[in-house]
Amino acid sequence: MTADQGIVFGILLGALVLFVWGRWRYDIVALAALVLVFMAGLVPAEEVFLGFGHPAVITVAAVLVISRGLLNAGVVDAISRYLAKMDSRLTVQVAVLTGIVVLCSGFMNNVGALALLMPVAIWMSRQSGRSPSLLLMPLAFGSLIGGLTTLIGTPPNIIIATYRAQTGAAPFGMFDFTPVGIGVALAGLIFIALVGWRLTPRREGGTTSEELFQIEEYITEVVVPAGAAIVGHTLYQLTSAMEKEMDAVVVGLVRGDRHTPAPGWYDILEAGDILLVQADSESLNALVENHGLELAADQQKHMDALESEDIRIIEAVVTPHSRLPGNTAIGMKLHNNFGVNLLAVARRGQRLKSRVARTPFAVGDILLLQGKMEGFKEALENLGCLPLAERGVLKIKPRKILLALSIFGAAMAAAAFNILPVQIAFLIAAMVMILIGLISVKEIYESIDWPIIVLLGAMFPLGNALETTGGAQLVAVKMILFSDHFHPVATLAVLMTGTMLLSNVVNNAAAAVLMAPIAIHLAKGMNVSVDPLLMAVAIGASCAFLTPVGHQSNALVMAPGGYRFGDYWLLGLPLSILVVAVAVPMIVFFWPF
Repeated sequence: MTADQGIVFGILLGALVLFVWGRWRYDIVALAALVLVFMAGLVPAEEVFLGFGHPAVITVAAVLVISRGLLNAGVVDAISRYLAKMDSRLTVQVAVLTGIVVLCSGFMNNVGALALLMPVAIWMSRQSGRSPSLLLMPLAFGSLIGGLTTLIGTPPNIIIATYRAQTGAAPFGMFDFTPVGIGVALAGLIFIALVGWRLTPRREGGTTSEELFQIEEYITEVVVPAGAAIVGHTLYQLTSAMEKEMDAVVVGLVRGDRHTPAPGWYDILEAGDILLVQADSESLNALVENHGLELAADQQKHMDALESEDIRIIEAVVTPHSRLPGNTAIGMKLHNNFGVNLLAVARRGQRLKSRVARTPFAVGDILLLQGKMEGFKEALENLGCLPLAERGVLKIKPRKILLALSIFGAAMAAAAFNILPVQIAFLIAAMVMILIGLISVKEIYESIDWPIIVLLGAMFPLGNALETTGGAQLVAVKMILFSDHFHPVATLAVLMTGTMLLSNVVNNAAAAVLMAPIAIHLAKGMNVSVDPLLMAVAIGASCAFLTPVGHQSNALVMAPGGYRFGDYWLLGLPLSILVVAVAVPMIVFFWPF
């Protein structure tokens, strides 16, 4: 091993450790690794930022924008509006819901397809008296296997297509992944529908406001006595002081017989008012002592002062595209900027019991929010949160749906028949959707998963450094020594399994970028076609079923399903084995050595 190889392996190993640790976001880790390889002289200055203009990066960004356009047009809503009349048998529900997610995720962002059907699945579970955990993990895994079926179904496919071009061959086309992808997706869907859902935990807790959020447990009634300094002051003045001193929110006001949910900030406080306060014990004591308030002697729990015809309490989940992760409720000023009060947060099936407003949000958190009904939809859209409730009446507009599908279909045809490069075809489609108003300018930037874009832009130069230093060739040589004792099919299976394991602890796009150069050198060393090995990497990178951190879809269902970290392998391990067992012979058949 040369010094340069040792440096690049050390940097990549450090990055992998930080990816697994999760203390810093993966895009920040990737940028730091990129800076280190530049400082080590492994990537020249003129190539440091070339990754951000890579065709795969442009394609991923364009597909994310197009996915938003399809959502706005109501394509998936038109499908899901009929699901409420579905057969109540669980096997049927799992098969139909997962099947729809598989179909949609082949042509749009996996997380977007999952997010649209999650509320439907949760509502169905509640209607039938079942735990949502029986449906949500199958849906998440369905979104992953559905992405295998087309070039644009998942970022690893797009990445692998561009690496094929580096070997001198044409990039993989729009439907080159389809024969193997459909076979794996169908096998996975049948397994999930007939057997897989039985392996998921039947966990009732942590999914509904009644079960997870016992509001009475953390709402305290505080009385404003006659001599209190805040008498005659506005609620805004009290709230401003509370934000600086403690973690507490006023969510209701009782004045005589009048009960006011989410009182206005400019309401004047009067002696005898009863404030309904959400706070932990430490903050509650500080509130009482600092402002001369008193705990109500008789905690009557005026829960009707929390909701009215105009004020509602709803649950919502923090999605990967939300602006909340890494920020706090106080820092975001939820009431000022979005008109909602944060009542509670649940993470991984457990409610956070202290410093709720000062704890940074994370993807998959379930929020209990209070606010005006008329503004909730806009607030949730601005926050990037998904309501966990039955969807309202859907206004299906066939002309808009047809227009969106026509634009999308034209882009796919242009790419499939090599009329235009993939990235150009989908960039044009995204621009057309913007120009005709299917996507607003604001939504363009909201729809793009910027951490993924930054990760990809940083990882491509890292992958090149692995290749130019001979690191990829070194790993390939070690694998060739192994393959000398076995059939190439065994090497293919090992490569796929290794990529799959790596994808469970790092982002799937990063796994594809790291493993693709190794696959190319492995093919050269074995003197076989590179195509089956690249296909193995693509499938392995997209099938992260063992952990909630392997893919954003897995993280998104964790809290709503009440799953624990160790629950994923119960279904994920047999599904992973099935994927390898089905994919390897299909790859060999359609892409022979």
